[in-house]
Amino acid sequence: MSARAGTFIAFEGGDGAGKSTQVERLAQALREAGREVVVTRQPGGTPLGGQLRELLLHGGGVGPRAEALVFAADKAQHVDEVICPALERGAVVVTDRYTDSAIAYQGAGRELDVDEVTRLQHWAVAGVLPDLTVLIDVDPAEGRRRRRGEQDRLEAEADAFHAAVREHFLAIAAAQPQRYLVVDAAQPPEAVATQVRDSLRKRGLL
Repeated sequence: MSARAGTFIAFEGGDGAGKSTQVERLAQALREAGREVVVTRQPGGTPLGGQLRELLLHGGGVGPRAEALVFAADKAQHVDEVICPALERGAVVVTDRYTDSAIAYQGAGRELDVDEVTRLQHWAVAGVLPDLTVLIDVDPAEGRRRRRGEQDRLEAEADAFHAAVREHFLAIAAAQPQRYLVVDAAQPPEAVATQVRDSLRKRGLL
């Protein structure tokens, strides 16, 4: 894509972390500041992505490599159809999950080669990465407690799977501290939202 005028923010974290709540709180704060905001999610966010989401999360069995490839296809369509056009016109894009989720879930969780999954995901999004990724860190047991009720294919995985995902999220964030904000999900939602807004202000993104 050409030089972008907008800002790209991603929220990552394990299932039950409270990402969706924080996406909406930040979007509201940005709109109140006079910014155009595009809120989206992955998988999903496009007509094709919605169909892929249903297959991935509520369909039948999907092998680990097929899962990684379908997630990559979702992201490729999402970048072309939603993210790049919004960034080019100067909007703030706030997404619930992005490439780090695929790297953590399919790389660490499914025990695929992390470097290969990383290359696949970055190729799928044509190198378009967030200006800031907010990692809302949740203990897997707490995440399971929060998401009581019906669970999708990934949510229903064992705690060991979710622990591996969490560890990899934290490792990704530790390797690039300039591009990540790690927030403890155990805090009240408003405290999490305040930390996110403060970090954006310090980085000149709000």
